[in-house]
Amino acid sequence: MSLENTTLVEIQDTFEFLEDWEERYKYIIDLGKKLPALADEEMTDTYKVRGCQSQVWLIPEIDAAGHIHLRGDSDAFIVKGLVALMLIIFSGKTAVEIRDINARALLDDLGLAAHLSPLRANGLFSMVERIQSIAAENL
Repeated sequence: MSLENTTLVEIQDTFEFLEDWEERYKYIIDLGKKLPALADEEMTDTYKVRGCQSQVWLIPEIDAAGHIHLRGDSDAFIVKGLVALMLIIFSGKTAVEIRDINARALLDDLGLAAHLSPLRANGLFSMVERIQSIAAENL
């Protein structure tokens, strides 16, 4: 199964099925393993997300219809999985659709913020803020 065929509903269902957080972490790491790596030359300060404990890069590409497609990477396995989750939630949507997503509520429903270290949770929300700022720039 590739990452592009993974939906938020599937992730929510999997999280419900996997009651143990150790198993959920493994699932998130597996999502990250499906994420294509960025080329070294793409991992620049321009695309770096500030506020993350690990290094994270998000690259936006806007198509002719105004959909924002995101690519991303990280130097940490669990964080790469969180990047994959952000891409599943946001990538391929318009700036208006991204603006209207209540990411904090989605992530709270998954229980992620409560089960990540404070630094990882801050990094996760830094990714959300960066994606929402990309959307705001394209409204």
